[in-house]
Amino acid sequence: MGEGVARQEVIELATRLFGELGYDGVSIQLIADAMGVGPSAITEATGTKRDLYLEVTRQVFESESRAFQEAVVRADPGRPAIHQIVDAYLDFHLAHREVRALWAHRWMADAADISELEDHYVRPLLHLATRKIRDVVPPDVNPYYLFGTMIWCVHGYLGSGVFRPATGLYSPATQAIVADFRAHLHVLMDRLLVPQDRLPDWNTG
Repeated sequence: MGEGVARQEVIELATRLFGELGYDGVSIQLIADAMGVGPSAITEATGTKRDLYLEVTRQVFESESRAFQEAVVRADPGRPAIHQIVDAYLDFHLAHREVRALWAHRWMADAADISELEDHYVRPLLHLATRKIRDVVPPDVNPYYLFGTMIWCVHGYLGSGVFRPATGLYSPATQAIVADFRAHLHVLMDRLLVPQDRLPDWNTG
């Protein structure tokens, strides 16, 4: 392969490598070796490793943000919103495993010197989502923890699967298991909201 490389091709390869090895485990030399070029070809196409990582996370996390924001905006307010948001979040991450991989590394203090990503990509979405359900969240439930529970459960499920009754694990990608997990997540989220039979009294104060 010649020394000239396409910028987006580098970004796509780096997305996979950062997802597999983390920011701290990837070097420009490693990316160059994987592409069969010298390191200067990579830096000419995408800049430093930090520049490349920021572009990878921008593209990946913006795609997640768009999907989540669209789901929140479309969702009906109140109790129906939580199911619609949960479904959209789970479906996105089932279809885009590279996003979960990048977040998983960040949660293990990967790229610790790049600290602004969560505030930029996650916090505004949580603010938007909590406003959608605030009328059905009881005072003893933190709405940010509620959505945190959704995030933790989805990422844990996709990272490990589900225990079989006897031995081993079910794959998190198995259609029937996805349906079971989705139903469980709906029940779990419902339990954190105002009970359905209390809603008329709750909404009227």
